[in-house]
Amino acid sequence: MHIFTPNHVHLIAACSPPSSALLSAGPEYRPNAQELSKLTYYAANRPGKINKLGSELEKRIKSDSHKAQAGNARARASLLINLAILRDLAVECRREISLLSPSLVASIKNALDALLTDLEVSARAASVFTAWCTYTDGHVIGADAMLNQDYLSILHKFADQSVADRKSVDDEMRNRARLVGLAALNGVVTSDVLYSSSTHFKAQVSVIIQPILYHIINTDPEALEESAVKVKGKTTTSYLQEYRTKPQLERRAASIHAHVDGESGPSTSEVVDASLRVLLNLMQHSSGGQVGVITQAIFESLEQLQGWERKSQCQWLAQKICEWTQYQYRYALPTRLVEQLLDTQDSPEPTSQQVTLVAMVTMVFTSSIPLINLSTSDIISNLISLVLRRVSILPDDPLLPALVEAISSLGCHIYYSDQISDLAAELISRLTSIENQSVLRAESENGGKARSQAVRTLLSGLLGLMNAANNHAQPNELERQNSMIKAPSVSQRSEGETVASDPHPRVLRRTRVSAETWRETLTFLCDADFPVRSDYAQSLVNYMRIEIPKREAHIASDGVRRPAPLSETSPTVQVNSVNLLLFGDSTSRFLHAVHAHVYILATSTLVNVFNVTPSPDGSRSADLASTGVVSAIMEDDSGSVGNSIDPHTSSPQRCRSLVPSTPTKRQSTLQRLVDPSTRVSSSTTASLSDYAHILMVLIVIHEEMPIRSLLTGVPMLLALDDAATCDANSDELTKQRAKAVLTVLAQVWLKMAKTWNCPELAAIATEAMDSLDGPPHLPSLAVQMPGVLRPAEQPVLFGDEHVTIPLARVDTARAVVFLSASRSAQEATGLDEESLHRRLTTKWSPELALKESVERPSSTRHVTDGTSHLKLSPALMAIENMSLASLTRSVRGGVGVSDLREALEGRNNASNPALAKAPSLSTLDHTSSYDHRLELTKVRSRPKKRSPAPGTGNVRDVLDGLGIGKQSGNNLLKASFPALQKSATQSSSLAPDS
Repeated sequence: MHIFTPNHVHLIAACSPPSSALLSAGPEYRPNAQELSKLTYYAANRPGKINKLGSELEKRIKSDSHKAQAGNARARASLLINLAILRDLAVECRREISLLSPSLVASIKNALDALLTDLEVSARAASVFTAWCTYTDGHVIGADAMLNQDYLSILHKFADQSVADRKSVDDEMRNRARLVGLAALNGVVTSDVLYSSSTHFKAQVSVIIQPILYHIINTDPEALEESAVKVKGKTTTSYLQEYRTKPQLERRAASIHAHVDGESGPSTSEVVDASLRVLLNLMQHSSGGQVGVITQAIFESLEQLQGWERKSQCQWLAQKICEWTQYQYRYALPTRLVEQLLDTQDSPEPTSQQVTLVAMVTMVFTSSIPLINLSTSDIISNLISLVLRRVSILPDDPLLPALVEAISSLGCHIYYSDQISDLAAELISRLTSIENQSVLRAESENGGKARSQAVRTLLSGLLGLMNAANNHAQPNELERQNSMIKAPSVSQRSEGETVASDPHPRVLRRTRVSAETWRETLTFLCDADFPVRSDYAQSLVNYMRIEIPKREAHIASDGVRRPAPLSETSPTVQVNSVNLLLFGDSTSRFLHAVHAHVYILATSTLVNVFNVTPSPDGSRSADLASTGVVSAIMEDDSGSVGNSIDPHTSSPQRCRSLVPSTPTKRQSTLQRLVDPSTRVSSSTTASLSDYAHILMVLIVIHEEMPIRSLLTGVPMLLALDDAATCDANSDELTKQRAKAVLTVLAQVWLKMAKTWNCPELAAIATEAMDSLDGPPHLPSLAVQMPGVLRPAEQPVLFGDEHVTIPLARVDTARAVVFLSASRSAQEATGLDEESLHRRLTTKWSPELALKESVERPSSTRHVTDGTSHLKLSPALMAIENMSLASLTRSVRGGVGVSDLREALEGRNNASNPALAKAPSLSTLDHTSSYDHRLELTKVRSRPKKRSPAPGTGNVRDVLDGLGIGKQSGNNLLKASFPALQKSATQSSSLAPDS
């Protein structure tokens, strides 16, 4: 009986040699070329037969695989030939590859299940697999459950082969097997099959990532970098063909083979190259969401491979992933790294995973790779939360120094001008909130230590953030492309000052952290915990050195850097300098606050003035100092204020406190609590180290801001000198403290003498210092490295030394006379000797200084005749537009939109007599608040003799000032606003701007 053989079966059978010739078909094991062309022509022109051809080949490959697994050599040869037929069929029928996919994938799975260890069979199967990956659109993965299962099984087998470690074979064969597996994985990551379905993306990536990481974590970073350079620059390899970004029908499938003629075999470095090429292709084709999935797969694989112990390799991996990811999706990596840190924040001890993750975050941010779309505010907020959580669990957590470095590294990526200011404000906000609420749970026994460590850690991060921003001199790629952030001109700089001259100037790419923002942290200068006080003093000094804007300076003939004479500065600086003399500026207000806190620290008898006090039961009370100003006042049952808590004294009896909720309330509370009669005594709680910090702060103030420190600081020095008076009847501790204060003052006077070229002052200051030589000596201070969390410093306390009375001191009256006569000081400030002397001898107290540190509304500023109490230098008056008459002009030189708005608001209120402004108290005949000795009696203003200020008149006048109202009689704007009755009173005059 004749049996009919289907045509498609006959075509497939004709492609293979006779059974007797199968063994001699090697080593190529290729099908008959002529018969193969007939088969592919038949399939290409009859798409309906492709499914039958695939089923026949699947049946043959499955049968050959089982026979070859049992050792049948002919079946192995037939299997290789049938796999070659299947590959050519897939290439030629690329348009209908979906019809062939189920049989093709099943055939590959059968071959690998039987002969995965056979290098030649696995290479031929990998070649078929990459051909299918090249031409498929990937939609069949989600549509066919069986195909999806077979596909993932194949992926697992090639991933296992990529890390195969066969002890029975030599290194060459092991490397060849690994390259075959990596070639197959590379076919997947350059195929649509991986990216077409978000549902199946994670399952595939989890399989692909693990073998890649295996090779990375077991290779030195230096070798990895060499391989990365080769992978990035080399487009072809003898083992893998690169992916062509062309339409599917125009692509060329990679041909994978197990042997290369004329070569001894691949080395381990080539295996590393292949694994990095897979990673490179994967990252270059992934979107933002896919990068997040890849990152999560990396975390899981590192956990399985115990790769968290390889910190250097993980850091290198993070940097390369960020570099190889598409430009607009790079933000996903650091975001996921920080999120992973938060997921592990509750571990009782820091783990290797946490240490490595923080190192990876730092590596990403310190690299020069731009990270657009990165939410730096979210990143720093999460890092701060992590710091507080770790501190609450373990105050001495070894992870804290690394977290400080991570926070600091954010300063290396600046993408808008206010970024560092915003990040610093976030840190400062958290610092002040630590005073509002305890870091720890109430039941924790380490509350005080945790609070101290939290404050110190955030302070180190804040300082490191600003320092990193300054040291990041080279503009990154984004800034080079967009040039969005430009340096302000001289006239635009804050307070009319410019950056000091630098032999290697660079463009300023960010705004500075304002003094108003930093001022919220000044309470830590008087903190109850000495390590906090010590770290904050160092941070304050660094802030004033790197952030506060400086006026132009020059190097004098004696080699001392001094402020340039006012007549040699720009007109804007000159105008603002006069405004500074009359009203002050933000930096002056900041210095008033600093001097007030310095004075309180030097004389206060209350240790816990500025933070939460420990209660006898070990818990922490969130009271007045919780807001960052004053935590508690110790008082006995009778209501009298008692001695503060000292580590070496008894605990307080009870606390009385308020809870101010705003900075204004905190300010007023502090003013009420400062005792103006406080003097240096044995009950003063400052240690010898505190006086060393005071000296450091004052010296830096006079170095960096000599003009403002001269005007705001000298009165405080006079008050502090008066507070350090003692006699022979005083106890030894009082004498020691007084001597420490006088030593500080003598060195500060000497510093001012050098700054203002005043040899007479230098002579009396040197004489006082020589006389004060002897114990107690101020201890030397270790230099704080920005961005480095140093160990908690312990204070140097006063000893039992005997101090001889009377103590040598600088004659402050003569010192002020010498400073007032200094030509350098007069030229820099623009004041004559008499006016300068009056300013330097202004009455000073902490209360007055704190009042001056609060910005007052411009509408309350009033100017006198200009000659009554403030005599400006004739050299200053010779400057154009700087006449005395100009001093009485309004600060607002013209009429603007704000004036129109005020006029319109006044129009709405004009019809309501209840809203009319009452006559105000005039301060026209008053002096500035800088000279409190010359205050006059307040008098009622005379509105009928006062011209209205711009912005407070009627709408017609404002429009005339804007040049809008003065039009023809038919002017519609003019007709739209009827004349309004002028206000009966004008309560204030505006400050001059020149």
